[in-house]
This record gives sequence, C-alpha cells and structure tokens, in this order.
Amino acid sequence: MSVRKKARVSQQSIAKELGVSQALVSLTLNGQRDRIHPETYQRIWDYAMKAGYKPKGIRLEDTPDDIRTRQIGIILRAGVNLHTQGSYFNHVLHGLNDQLLDDGYTGALLGSEDSMTPARLAQLFGAGHAIKGVVLLGEVGDAFLEQLREHTTHIVAVSARHTGFCHSVLGNEPQALKSLVDHLRELGHQRVGWLGGNAGLSRHENRLNALRSALKLAGLTLDPRYVVKRAEGDRAEGNEAMLSLMPLRRRKDFPTAFVTYNLQMALGAAGVLEREGLHVPADVSLAAADYSATATKASPSITAAGCDPEDLGREAARLALSRGGDNSGAYHDLVLSSRLFVGESTGLPAR
Repeated sequence: MSVRKKARVSQQSIAKELGVSQALVSLTLNGQRDRIHPETYQRIWDYAMKAGYKPKGIRLEDTPDDIRTRQIGIILRAGVNLHTQGSYFNHVLHGLNDQLLDDGYTGALLGSEDSMTPARLAQLFGAGHAIKGVVLLGEVGDAFLEQLREHTTHIVAVSARHTGFCHSVLGNEPQALKSLVDHLRELGHQRVGWLGGNAGLSRHENRLNALRSALKLAGLTLDPRYVVKRAEGDRAEGNEAMLSLMPLRRRKDFPTAFVTYNLQMALGAAGVLEREGLHVPADVSLAAADYSATATKASPSITAAGCDPEDLGREAARLALSRGGDNSGAYHDLVLSSRLFVGESTGLPAR
C-alpha cells in the first residue's frame, strides 16, 4: 500500500484557497505592507503559518507579532543548575511558568550566564525571534547584563537587584531575618551563629547584614568565631560549614542556634549534627533565611523565613509581560513580604 505524499503548500495554493492573487501572497510573505489592507495581510499570514508554509528565506521578522510563539526567555546566573535537588529556583520557575501560561505565553530556558557568549546571544535574538523579555534567576555580572541589554532592555532579575538597569523582584530580607531572630530570642537563645553560602553574591551580604541588624535590635551580637562563609549555598556546603565548627563544640560560648543562608545549608548542617551525636533542636537549633515548601517536608521540618519563591516567579512573569521600563529607563524594584514558618528544627536552648 502506497502512502500518499502530502501536497506541498505553495504561494499558488495559498492564493487559490484564499481567493487572492499570487502576487499579493508573494508581497505579503516578503513583508511588504504598502497598499495591502491590514486584514488581508493578517489573513494571508494566518493561513500560511497554519498550513505549514516554510520556504527558504522567509522573513520571520516581518511576521505579525500575534501569530508568532510568544515567549519569555529564562537565564540562570552562573553556577546554578536546575537539576540540583531542592534548588530554590525550581520553585521560582514553577510560579513563573504558571503565570506565563495564564497570560498566553511560554517560558524558554535559554541557558546559564556562563554559557551565554556574545555569539550565542546574537543567535537567540536573531531576526524573527519570539523572545518578548528575559527573566534572570539570580545575580549576574555587570558585563553580561550589558551584553544582554544590547538585545533587549525588557529584563527582570529575581532575587537580585541591578538598580537602573532592569526590573527586579526580591523578598524582604530584613523582615525575614528579624522574624527569625525574634523567634529565637523568644525561645531564650542568646548565642547565634551564621552559616553563609554564595559568599561572593550581594544576596549573601544582604542576609548577613540583616542578621546583624536584627541581633543588635534584640540586644545580641554575632561572634565572628561562629560566622562561616562558603562559596556555594547547597547541602554539601552546609555540611562543610557545620563540620568546620565541630572542633569548637565544647566551648561554653558555642552557639545554641545557627541561622543558615538557605534551606539546603540547614539540611546539610542538620546531617553533621546528627552524625556528631547532637540533636536538633535539643542541642542546637537551626533556622533558614529563606522559605519554600521544602521546609515543611524535611525531617525535621526546618524553621524558615522568607517570601514564597513561587510568588517571586509569578511577579517576575507579570513584570516581564508589562511594558514599563522597556527602552524608557524606568524600572521597578518589587519587594515581596516575608513569612515565618516555625518547624521542628528550633526549640528551647540547651541548659
């Protein structure tokens, strides 16, 4: 049995189907709008795209916007991989994608900052591209941001602020850290340590400074002896950070509670304490300076404070789809309220 080959869609067949001249179809598909009625121009393009007309040399940059795929590009900061278990930005991406779909758009993962060469950017933003804006997950370098702005100024940074160069959506870090300190202080903790990650990023410094300010308001101080800063912010770094302090565990001034840079570091630290024979929270309390559903599902559940990362994603999508700031130089820094989740990892200090 022979399979009938599907007829090729041609300008002649389009013209015949729509009852117009082949010359008019040819002019339209080459982007010539002059003296062509807008409705006819749109109708020809609609039919051509649906019928699968894809000749060589088609001028996609001249197709009407509303018949092209509508996408928001997503770029990860250097060092971030979405396959990392429990990645905070996985939760952000979930909220971002949900909001984009609600608004008739799709998200396209373009890659990470360290893979975005000038040539790659030029390819992604070439003629006929469908990218209407870009969401950056995390803090990127100034040089990369400047390269990206050569292709689009409609950019939203999540959990990072590039004032005057793009929109941003952030959680209220001072509010989050104050709620953690207030919670620990109410339990009776007076010696608090810090396990920091992503030490090269402003996000780390913002959280550490917010912790110091909150402790000062509570009449407490942060002993530099118990401040650990790690290059990354994953579970392994939380493990290493706590492990580095174990030789000091028998000192009388050893903290009864630690605030960690994020949830993953808290989970890593909890594993070390368990292996060293210390119980959470009976011997040491742990609290994380960000929040996601991971906090509620861990065992023990982790006390955490921060805004919901899915909310960050949804607000980033809304900003990416807005027109404010595009080529106007007017950008918004949106700060979302934080929440405190009290889990099983904090309790009364050991006596």
